[in-house]
Amino acid sequence: MAGSRARWINVPLGRVARVCAAMLFVLLAHITLIQAFGTYPLNADRRNERPLIARYGHPRGDIRTYDGTLVATSLPTAAGPYRYRRAYPRGEPYAALTGHVSLHHSTGMEQALDAVLSGDDPKVRVRSLVRHGTVEGADIRLTVRDRVQRAAYQGLAAAGVPGAAVAIDPATGAIQALATYPSYDPNALTTFDRARLEEAARRLRAAPARPLLNRALHRVYPPGATFRLVTTAAALASGEYTPTALVDAPARLRLPGTPTYLRNPGDCAHRRPTLALAFRRSCDTAFAGIGLQLGQDLLRDQAEAFGFNGGSLRIPLVAVPSRYPLALDRAQTALAAVGHHDDRVTPLMVAMLSAAVANDGVLMRPYLVEEVRLRDGTMINRAAPVVYRTAVPPLLARYLAAMMTIATPARGLGAAIPGVRVASRAATAATVPGGGEHALVTAFAPARAPEVAVGVVLERPGSRAGAVGAVARAMIEAALS
Repeated sequence: MAGSRARWINVPLGRVARVCAAMLFVLLAHITLIQAFGTYPLNADRRNERPLIARYGHPRGDIRTYDGTLVATSLPTAAGPYRYRRAYPRGEPYAALTGHVSLHHSTGMEQALDAVLSGDDPKVRVRSLVRHGTVEGADIRLTVRDRVQRAAYQGLAAAGVPGAAVAIDPATGAIQALATYPSYDPNALTTFDRARLEEAARRLRAAPARPLLNRALHRVYPPGATFRLVTTAAALASGEYTPTALVDAPARLRLPGTPTYLRNPGDCAHRRPTLALAFRRSCDTAFAGIGLQLGQDLLRDQAEAFGFNGGSLRIPLVAVPSRYPLALDRAQTALAAVGHHDDRVTPLMVAMLSAAVANDGVLMRPYLVEEVRLRDGTMINRAAPVVYRTAVPPLLARYLAAMMTIATPARGLGAAIPGVRVASRAATAATVPGGGEHALVTAFAPARAPEVAVGVVLERPGSRAGAVGAVARAMIEAALS
């Protein structure tokens, strides 16, 4: 009797146990799903303060220039849930490089190397835990030199029009300066006062001059005469031309299949100049004719050897691709050969053109980070120069360098640098939407033993177009001093 009663009781107990086990399984599964897949939206929710408190609970790594100038650091706060705030001692001249860290957003190097600066990078985390028992961000040393960076930014500011400037060490690819104008003060976006932060961000986004835009990496321009480096390189590489070869340079050239004529500038008076003289005098019809003879495929191949159509380039900031059109008719090929039509370059690419020529035709991959170290000086990573493209053979690079040196006006870019010969190619780009022309220059110096290559672009400078040479000259002087 007792046994049957026990069995009668065990039946519902077993059912309850199975239900409880099922509920426990569902609960554990739900918790696992939340922990595995639900943490990101929870952490990203702006109402959740815990990730922000953790983010600002310890100092991020410092960012310094190659010569030790501090451009980004963390300072302790006086009160509140956030223990540290980000500060940018150099402000506007370095904003295109450092970017900023705000409550819910980051840009520039702060974004590109966030894991390293915050200590979340596995290599940084493990080494800091082993050596110090706590997680700390690593310090970054840039390739940028403060003297060259300041010369670039101050030159752009003196010109007073939007633009960008880049300086590169041709032998390594190390970027010595990367400036854009107008810029902004990143300190205005590091406040923890949400109302002030939103107002500052709204004001910068609404500014007509677009100070948040990194023009050096994220804007493309018609290359104008700077593209003649590519066309000349293609002509020399074809074996059909030498620097002393005579080329046709009629006063005007009819574009095939159109009623439109391309005309030469006033200083191109020779109808049969040498290639070197046509390069010096910017004879548009000569280079359009060369483009027609070579054809779009040879021109495109040469452009891609310099880095065009290469996809996004990480330095580690992302640079948008410079481009050469993929399909052209003959009229468009003629225009593309003189840097018109749909050719587009970033200011970084403008500097890379000269860097390739200066380094015997070998273009090194541009980079911005020299080394990463823990606070105690322990090395985490160090840059190693890498070949990016072989633009032209060494002999042809020397031909181009000689032509660029001859093309530098006696009273232009090189005149104000005593004892230094400069190789350069200045240009005004084709008329752009909205009217006006851009001014560009690509250059390197010294011409015989290059140490720096520069690229400068000014947007619609009008009567101030000559300032593009002044900016390049200031950067070269700073790099060589």
